[in-house]
Amino acid sequence: MLNVSPRQLEVFVQAAATGSLSAAATRLHLTQPAASMALAEMERLLGAKVFDRARGRLRLNPRGRELLPLAQELLERHAEFARAASDRGGALSGELHIGTSNTVGNYRVGELLGAFVGAQPQVAIRLRVANTEAIANAVLEHALDVGCVEGPVPHAELDVRPWRDDTLVVCAPPSHALARRRGLKPEHFGEVRWVLREPGSATRAASEQVLAQLPPPRSRLELSQTEAIKQAVVAGLGIAVLPEVAVRGAAEAGRLAVLRTPFLQPFLRRKLSLLLHRRKYHGALLEAFLRSL
Repeated sequence: MLNVSPRQLEVFVQAAATGSLSAAATRLHLTQPAASMALAEMERLLGAKVFDRARGRLRLNPRGRELLPLAQELLERHAEFARAASDRGGALSGELHIGTSNTVGNYRVGELLGAFVGAQPQVAIRLRVANTEAIANAVLEHALDVGCVEGPVPHAELDVRPWRDDTLVVCAPPSHALARRRGLKPEHFGEVRWVLREPGSATRAASEQVLAQLPPPRSRLELSQTEAIKQAVVAGLGIAVLPEVAVRGAAEAGRLAVLRTPFLQPFLRRKLSLLLHRRKYHGALLEAFLRSL
């Protein structure tokens, strides 16, 4: 019988999440030698390595990627057994690893987490904010329990669940010629400077769809954060497609103008979606979070 201990599984899971034994040891309140010994003993019992070591970082090898979701499930089931055997009733504890795209993480985090945090105050939330592509990849690698992103993410191993509708707008500086023109038409957008998100962002994908309906731009400025793009528009560096929730305050304050573009509306509506790995075990924490939404 293979006697891999819960502690060894914890070190394996945390090392996979952080890419570092020292970081895993810190999370588990262990010394680094103790964490290293636990991982080495697990690999000895398995008769195989689960990580490739490169430049001081740990990266899951194929064997590790195969075993990681099973290790996570064993730990979650162990925690559920302990809760069921205790007198704590329905109180949950532990960690939930959530990833969000920039729009959700920066502007809708209260909607996403508020009900769950209020109902489960003992659960620690580890939130990662990145672009849609990065969050989808992290869910696929089992580094996150769940992701919340904009737009479709087609992948056979991902369960994509609609969460909220989201609206994009085309915005410009109030002094821009387009902001002063009534009855905008596609031809009015010729030779315009655009400010765009980076590739891999769902907002970038939507922006490319919008640009395909318009005359060629004069130039493009590429930035990796929605807030940076908003400030670039306010500063007069160009126009942009941005989430309505991100620009609402600046528009109400008169710092930027939302352009009336009914001919672009089919390209300015999208779904916010939850991403789950199809082989991910839905433990009590994850199920409680999904119910809260």
